[in-house]
Amino acid sequence: MKPRTESVKKPRINGSAKSSRVCGAAVAEDSIQACSREQMIAEAAYYRAEQRGFAPGCEMSDWLLAEADVERSLGKLH
Repeated sequence: MKPRTESVKKPRINGSAKSSRVCGAAVAEDSIQACSREQMIAEAAYYRAEQRGFAPGCEMSDWLLAEADVERSLGKLH
C-alpha cells in the first residue's frame, strides 16, 4: 500500500501558487525544517521516557521538555 501524503497550498509568490508534499519527497525548505524539528523532539522525548522506565502518565511532560531542549539547541545553531 502506498503511503498517503498531503498536498499543501503555498502562498502566492509573484502571482503563482505552488503546492508541495508535507514530509514527502518534494517538500519546501520550511516543511523540511518542521519535519526535522518534530523528529528531533520525538527522539528526545523517547529518550526521556526511556530514562524513566517508560512509566505511563508523563508523555506530555516528556514531549514539552524535549521540545524546550531542541529549541534551545537550535537557537544556539543560529
